[in-house]
Amino acid sequence: MNQVILIGRLTKDPELRFTAGSGKAVCTFNLAVNRLFAKDNEADFFRIVSWGKTGENAANYLYKGSQVAVQGRLQNNNYEKDGVKHYSIEVVAERVKFLDSKPKQENPEDGFQEIDDDDIPF
Repeated sequence: MNQVILIGRLTKDPELRFTAGSGKAVCTFNLAVNRLFAKDNEADFFRIVSWGKTGENAANYLYKGSQVAVQGRLQNNNYEKDGVKHYSIEVVAERVKFLDSKPKQENPEDGFQEIDDDDIPF
């Protein structure tokens, strides 16, 4: 059985791209997960990959600092570059649950209506 559940915060904004052949959405982001019993606020960092609608939602609604829960599986990747073999492990997300209650605001004044001083009755 290969299953992992992580709760952490994004270290930067997610990146969304589409595959060349099928045009399927794929979103990647990095997640910092605090170690439970660490003395110096140590964290582990994981690369998360989410596909399809899950990836599109992650890219549209998550941002640096967002807290999320990720359920998925570990996947080994290996490749050779310049004659050197490289290995990496990433989490392929099957579910991403947004744990922050408020969306990112592009402009801090969003949601506020400007008032003309002439309209104030006092």
